[in-house]
Amino acid sequence: MTHRSRLAGFIIDSQIDDLPAASAFWSQALGLKVVSADDGGLGIYDKFEEGPGGLHIEVQKVSHPSRVHLDIEADDVEAEAARLEKLGAKRIECVRGRWWVMEAPTGHRFCIVPMDEGSARGEANAWD
Repeated sequence: MTHRSRLAGFIIDSQIDDLPAASAFWSQALGLKVVSADDGGLGIYDKFEEGPGGLHIEVQKVSHPSRVHLDIEADDVEAEAARLEKLGAKRIECVRGRWWVMEAPTGHRFCIVPMDEGSARGEANAWD
Protein backbone atom coordinates (compact mmCIF):
# COMPACT_ATOMS: atom_id res chain seq x y z
CA MET A 1 0.00 0.00 0.00
CA THR A 2 1.32 3.45 -0.91
CA HIS A 3 2.13 5.97 1.81
CA ARG A 4 3.63 9.47 1.74
CA SER A 5 6.39 11.20 3.72
CA ARG A 6 8.54 14.33 3.67
CA LEU A 7 10.89 16.38 5.80
CA ALA A 8 8.82 18.08 8.49
CA GLY A 9 11.53 20.14 10.19
CA PHE A 10 14.03 19.91 12.99
CA ILE A 11 14.11 19.83 16.76
CA ILE A 12 16.86 21.52 18.78
CA ASP A 13 17.42 19.03 21.62
CA SER A 14 18.82 21.01 24.55
CA GLN A 15 20.25 19.51 27.73
CA ILE A 16 19.39 22.54 29.87
CA ASP A 17 17.32 23.50 32.90
CA ASP A 18 15.99 26.81 31.52
CA LEU A 19 13.85 26.11 28.45
CA PRO A 20 12.72 29.75 28.01
CA ALA A 21 16.36 30.96 27.95
CA ALA A 22 17.29 28.33 25.36
CA SER A 23 14.28 29.26 23.25
CA ALA A 24 15.08 32.97 23.54
CA PHE A 25 18.58 32.32 22.19
CA TRP A 26 17.37 30.21 19.25
CA SER A 27 14.54 32.67 18.53
CA GLN A 28 17.07 35.47 18.13
CA ALA A 29 19.58 33.28 16.27
CA LEU A 30 17.01 32.05 13.73
CA GLY A 31 14.86 35.18 13.55
CA LEU A 32 11.73 33.19 14.45
CA LYS A 33 9.19 33.91 17.19
CA VAL A 34 8.13 31.38 19.79
CA VAL A 35 4.43 30.86 19.04
CA SER A 36 3.69 28.16 21.61
CA ALA A 37 5.71 28.27 24.82
CA ASP A 38 5.32 24.97 26.70
CA ASP A 39 3.69 23.38 23.64
CA GLY A 40 1.71 20.36 24.82
CA GLY A 41 1.82 21.43 28.47
CA LEU A 42 4.70 19.11 29.41
CA GLY A 43 7.32 21.79 30.09
CA ILE A 44 9.70 20.35 27.49
CA TYR A 45 8.78 21.92 24.12
CA ASP A 46 8.72 25.50 22.83
CA LYS A 47 7.39 25.74 19.26
CA PHE A 48 8.50 28.45 16.81
CA GLU A 49 6.56 30.00 13.95
CA GLU A 50 7.00 28.16 10.66
CA GLY A 51 10.52 28.30 9.31
CA PRO A 52 11.57 28.62 5.67
CA GLY A 53 9.51 26.40 3.38
CA GLY A 54 7.04 25.73 6.19
CA LEU A 55 9.54 23.77 8.32
CA HIS A 56 8.46 22.89 11.85
CA ILE A 57 11.07 24.00 14.43
CA GLU A 58 11.07 23.45 18.21
CA VAL A 59 13.42 23.63 21.15
CA GLN A 60 13.09 20.50 23.28
CA LYS A 61 14.40 20.04 26.83
CA VAL A 62 16.19 16.66 27.00
CA SER A 63 18.29 14.58 29.40
CA HIS A 64 20.73 13.34 26.72
CA PRO A 65 23.53 15.49 25.24
CA SER A 66 22.39 18.44 23.14
CA ARG A 67 21.98 17.81 19.40
CA VAL A 68 19.68 18.64 16.51
CA HIS A 69 17.42 15.96 15.09
CA LEU A 70 15.20 15.86 12.01
CA ASP A 71 11.52 15.00 11.92
CA ILE A 72 10.10 13.12 8.93
CA GLU A 73 6.32 13.26 8.71
CA ALA A 74 4.27 10.46 7.21
CA ASP A 75 0.61 9.76 6.56
CA ASP A 76 1.33 6.20 7.77
CA VAL A 77 3.96 6.29 10.53
CA GLU A 78 4.25 2.48 10.75
CA ALA A 79 4.72 2.06 6.98
CA GLU A 80 7.42 4.76 6.96
CA ALA A 81 9.23 3.16 9.92
CA ALA A 82 9.19 -0.18 8.08
CA ARG A 83 10.46 1.44 4.85
CA LEU A 84 13.35 3.09 6.68
CA GLU A 85 14.20 -0.11 8.55
CA LYS A 86 14.68 -1.77 5.15
CA LEU A 87 17.21 0.99 4.41
CA GLY A 88 19.12 0.18 7.60
CA ALA A 89 17.49 2.38 10.26
CA LYS A 90 16.39 0.90 13.57
CA ARG A 91 13.51 1.71 15.87
CA ILE A 92 14.56 3.13 19.23
CA GLU A 93 11.33 4.13 20.99
CA CYS A 94 7.65 4.68 20.29
CA VAL A 95 6.62 7.96 21.95
CA ARG A 96 3.09 8.21 23.38
CA GLY A 97 1.95 5.68 20.78
CA ARG A 98 2.08 8.42 18.12
CA TRP A 99 5.59 8.61 16.66
CA TRP A 100 8.87 6.71 16.43
CA VAL A 101 12.36 7.75 17.45
CA MET A 102 14.64 6.07 14.92
CA GLU A 103 18.38 5.76 14.41
CA ALA A 104 19.97 5.96 10.97
CA PRO A 105 22.84 3.65 10.00
CA THR A 106 25.07 6.72 10.49
CA GLY A 107 24.08 6.91 14.18
CA HIS A 108 21.89 10.01 13.81
CA ARG A 109 18.58 10.02 15.64
CA PHE A 110 15.42 11.26 13.93
CA CYS A 111 11.68 10.96 14.43
CA ILE A 112 8.83 9.81 12.24
CA VAL A 113 5.76 11.87 13.16
CA PRO A 114 2.17 12.08 11.86
CA MET A 115 1.67 14.12 8.68
CA ASP A 116 0.52 17.74 8.97
CA GLU A 117 -1.60 17.99 5.82
CA GLY A 118 -2.16 21.73 6.35
CA SER A 119 1.51 22.73 6.26
CA ALA A 120 3.24 24.67 3.48
CA ARG A 121 6.02 22.09 3.16
CA GLY A 122 5.17 21.08 -0.40
CA GLU A 123 4.46 17.73 -1.97
CA ALA A 124 5.29 14.60 -0.04
CA ASN A 125 7.13 11.65 -1.60
CA ALA A 126 4.94 8.64 -2.42
CA TRP A 127 6.35 5.22 -1.50
CA ASP A 128 5.13 1.71 -2.29
